[in-house]
Parts: sequence; structure tokens; C-alpha cells
Amino acid sequence: MEKLKIRGLLLISGRIFFVWGLFVGLKGVWDAFIGEPEANYFSPHKWDFVSRAQWFTWSGFEIAYSAASIITAILLFYYAKRMPEFIERPIQNKTLL
Repeated sequence: MEKLKIRGLLLISGRIFFVWGLFVGLKGVWDAFIGEPEANYFSPHKWDFVSRAQWFTWSGFEIAYSAASIITAILLFYYAKRMPEFIERPIQNKTLL
């Protein structure tokens, strides 16, 4: 019999989603209130190439994406509580073709 970790896979993926969601959320909040597009550095007048409305739309997308990632992480953590730590199954023959 071989043991396969089941809960650990869910916890690792949940942590990855959570950290990624935090990172993207902080970037979205930064873009919404402090940051500006890189095009502003190269244009003669600020907000010529990218309007403020377009920039707020982009930062809103980042915030919504981060919320979805964090919610996915929370659901994975919740689902991991219901899964067993290990699953035992018979060792399968692994033949090469």
C-alpha cells in the first residue's frame, strides 16, 4: 500500500492563492490611490494616453481578481478540513511503453 497526501495538496494550493491574492490586492489598491500608468512618464501631458477612468477600471479589475483569489483560498482551506490527511491505495505497476 502507498500513502498519498490529500489534505496537504489543498493547503499548499490555498496558501498560494492567498499570497497571490494579497499581492494583487495590494497592487490594485496602490494603483487606485497612489500609482499611475507608466505611459504618464513618457507623454507630454499626464493622462493623455491612458485616462483616469481607464486606470480606475484596471485597478478595480485587480482588486476584484484579488478578492476572487482570496475567496478561492478560503474555500480550499474549508474543503481541506473535510478531506482525510492520507489516502492509502495499492501500489500500481508502472510500466514504460
